[in-house]
Amino acid sequence: MSRTSEPLYSSQTGMDLLTNASLEATPKQISALVASSENGQPPHWLIKGSCVYVPFLPDAQFENAFSTCEQLLAWGMQPIPHLPARAVPSDAVLHQWLARLQDIGVTQLLLIAGDIKEPQGPYADTLSLLASDHLLHYGFTGFGFAAHPEGHPLVDAHTMKQALEFKCDYAKQNGLSCWVVTQFSFDNAALTRWLDEFQVMDLGVPVFLGLAGPTKMKNLLAYAAQCGVATSAKMLTKYSSVARLLRPWTPTEVFDALAHYQATHLNSPLKGVHLFPFGGLKQSSEWITAQKVLVNAENR
Repeated sequence: MSRTSEPLYSSQTGMDLLTNASLEATPKQISALVASSENGQPPHWLIKGSCVYVPFLPDAQFENAFSTCEQLLAWGMQPIPHLPARAVPSDAVLHQWLARLQDIGVTQLLLIAGDIKEPQGPYADTLSLLASDHLLHYGFTGFGFAAHPEGHPLVDAHTMKQALEFKCDYAKQNGLSCWVVTQFSFDNAALTRWLDEFQVMDLGVPVFLGLAGPTKMKNLLAYAAQCGVATSAKMLTKYSSVARLLRPWTPTEVFDALAHYQATHLNSPLKGVHLFPFGGLKQSSEWITAQKVLVNAENR
């Protein structure tokens, strides 16, 4: 996407958001990279030292996350596996998972309820998992918590707000770092409005806003329907020309709006962006790198 000749934001503002950018990668994606790598080396386009979230997909085995986290650590990345409360079958299995993650060297988790409709064991949500205090005994230094700028399909906004306050307070009271990472959205206004509302909560924790990585528009709209962001997806199709809908999607326009917001809201909790690589890890990682080059060039 082209920009105006005048920079929308300072180079430092944009660079900070990109430097703190994270990716999401499934065990299957990492396994494919390992299979195609030379001498076990990471692909050159992976940004060393960055955080990579490892999701736990429905019908998958949590054990798959172990080898993925090990590989990411060997490549100099920071793995953050999802721990979905509803997928935990028992306390005994939970302790096995946590002990294994500790042995591997994982120090941070993203705690979510999970996409499974019915709990597989004793935990219906993140709140009940935290209340067990089991997570405090395995050397974890911090927890991430999920948020939904466009709302959650099953939980009202007030309940979500109360839950987020409890989670962040729990982490702080136990000497742990915490942060919030959001579902992706295409709606600049919805994201910045949510940031304003989050700041009013005065939780004092950093936020990483979810963006959809580069992909075909058809794929993007399909993922949006699955992930509960249909509202902004409808807006995207309603106000976009046919020509634009035929072009590949990139998050550049949304990123520019967020960087501009950040430059004009100095106390904003926004610290970075989190990319959902619907078009592939390589495309999302290369977008981050290319965006850094553009930000530097346009603000000289």
